Amino acid sequence: MDGLMDTSTIGQVTDTIVNAPEFDPSIAAEFAVPMQSVATFLGVPLFDGSSILNILVRFLLNFVVAWILVHFLYYRKSKRMDYYVTFMLFSATMFLLLCMLDNVKLQIGFALGLFAIFGMIRYRTETIPIREMTYLFVLIGLSVINGLAMSVSWSDLLLVNILLLGVAAFFENWRGLAHRSQKIVLYEKIENIVPERHAELKADLEKRLGRPIESFEIGHVDFLRDVAYIKVCYILQKGETNTIDSQIKPR
Repeated sequence: MDGLMDTSTIGQVTDTIVNAPEFDPSIAAEFAVPMQSVATFLGVPLFDGSSILNILVRFLLNFVVAWILVHFLYYRKSKRMDYYVTFMLFSATMFLLLCMLDNVKLQIGFALGLFAIFGMIRYRTETIPIREMTYLFVLIGLSVINGLAMSVSWSDLLLVNILLLGVAAFFENWRGLAHRSQKIVLYEKIENIVPERHAELKADLEKRLGRPIESFEIGHVDFLRDVAYIKVCYILQKGETNTIDSQIKPR
């Protein structure tokens, strides 16, 4: 009898569990313990630990990749400290600005419009050479990726940064690409600019500039002063840089 009673009791308990009412969120909310509220000032949270950590880690990643790009790829050949500082500050500013834009949930169209505005920046005091403009655009793209790509995994973000560095390093150090440069020369032997004496003109330029010339182009000719402006194209030697587009007057 005790065994039967025990079996009946177990069956009743089982039926009670099976037929129990479903979870009611309103009841759970009524008896839930309220969570501790976050301190705010003028409706803005004073501290958000997860957001701060996310920004710091992404900023460190963006800063390190930008520094490698500028220091080991750009500065190693150009030696332009003015652009070095400009690129690093520009990259950090762009990243932090885009992080804030993402945190306030602005529309993606606004962010793309801002990216286009920064991409068309031109300094009025000095025309930026094409190489510097390319690195500026790469740094803008890098900051956009690291600042707005919040929904991708850390491995994907790291892979994109490594690929960008790899592409830049490959083309900067590819020996199959000859680094050509050009100078504007103020040439005084105006009798050599006629087509019949171009061979003499080229030989004279090579002798006086001390380098082989691939090609040249005669520009403005001043018959009053007996001078002509000639654009000279040549291949840079290994380790040689050309960062000043100024006139070179042959000796």
